Amino acid sequence: MSPRDLAVHDLTMKEAARAASGARVDLLLIADMVQPGSRVLDIGSGDGELLELLATTRGCDARGIELSREGVNAGVARGLPIIQGDADVDLADYPDNAFDYVILSQTIQATRRPKWVLEQMLRVGSHAIISFPNFGFWRMRLDLLINGRMPSTENLPYSWHDTPNIHFCTIRDFVDLVQEVGARIDRATALNASGHPVRFNLPWAVWNLLGEQAVFLLSRKG
Repeated sequence: MSPRDLAVHDLTMKEAARAASGARVDLLLIADMVQPGSRVLDIGSGDGELLELLATTRGCDARGIELSREGVNAGVARGLPIIQGDADVDLADYPDNAFDYVILSQTIQATRRPKWVLEQMLRVGSHAIISFPNFGFWRMRLDLLINGRMPSTENLPYSWHDTPNIHFCTIRDFVDLVQEVGARIDRATALNASGHPVRFNLPWAVWNLLGEQAVFLLSRKG
């Protein structure tokens, strides 16, 4: 499927105002993809920033699982329903269709079994929303070509020897994975280095070059 078949999302004035207040742009896009009042599971919820956004702006019944004890403690201190858990293992314990949306934000590259995690997300939820840094971004390619070192960006700030990211992927890699698991792309957005949507209605290869990160809304076929 080409981006020609997808509606390229643009920030509304209200979202832009929230972005100016410091909320991550990908989280604003994710929140916009969620229908109000939905049941949501946020995997790798950190301190609960997205959970709070979904509860306050979309009226969602949102809860999270987070691997780090520090993240769980920070979220619970904010009054958010977060439990400690490992997506690579614990998603198997959730029943089918337990949530309307299952979200994985900037985390899929840190999972040990990305394909299994994505399949479980689509089993547990009617929809899956995934955001991730794009390793095919042109600055990453240029940095690797010129400097001969693993590139580092704002979205991928770690050194190669201490990074939690073990499965780097590009937008094209992710689209291939979506096709492999038999899911449907309902909506997608690539964001450039300034956090603005890539506006060109062009094939995935162009998004792969110009997008520093991407957000996908998926559902099960049939």
